[in-house]
Amino acid sequence: MSGIATAVVAGSVITGVLGSKAQSSAAGQAADAQTAASEASIAESRRQFDAIQELLAPYTSAGTGALGQQQALLGLGGDDAQKAAIESISNSPEFSALQQQGENSLLQNAAATGGLRGGNTEAALAQFRPQLLNQLIQQRFSNLGGLTSIGQNAAAGVGNAGQNSSNQIINALQSSGAAQAGAALANGQAQQSLWSNVGNTASMLGTLKLLGKF
Repeated sequence: MSGIATAVVAGSVITGVLGSKAQSSAAGQAADAQTAASEASIAESRRQFDAIQELLAPYTSAGTGALGQQQALLGLGGDDAQKAAIESISNSPEFSALQQQGENSLLQNAAATGGLRGGNTEAALAQFRPQLLNQLIQQRFSNLGGLTSIGQNAAAGVGNAGQNSSNQIINALQSSGAAQAGAALANGQAQQSLWSNVGNTASMLGTLKLLGKF
């Protein structure tokens, strides 16, 4: 009987130890797998955000530059900046071409009506250049506004992509943390089970000894 009792006790100890180790190992492997998956998810989220940011960068840059030019035309960047912005329009090939065409049209019309030397023609010529410049300033400001809107939308897109990426990374980190915490808890339970088995075995030995079986 003592041999059988010894075998039973030994089997109980071995089973308890192996079971605890298996439980601890399984928990560790599960945590490692979850951590690897979380790290892959984080890397992919960052890659996607970087790709979107790079894709929208030209539009964001164009919008920022357009906004700066609008501010210059409005005088928000100072007198020198406003003067430079207006001069860039008045000295542009577009202004020169339109001015020449407009003045030639006025002169041709005046010649056809016999008013080439009249005061009305001179007044019209004097007013044409400022009116043309004002028109082109308004047109330039409106065109820049289109670019500003594009840049604003692009910046909003980058912001949304960044928020989505941040949320995905936070979720991945939380999953990884939960997996690690679960592994630690499972390992603690395995250790507790191991020592519980040892305690039960010791109790069994004591009982068998009292019964004279060991």
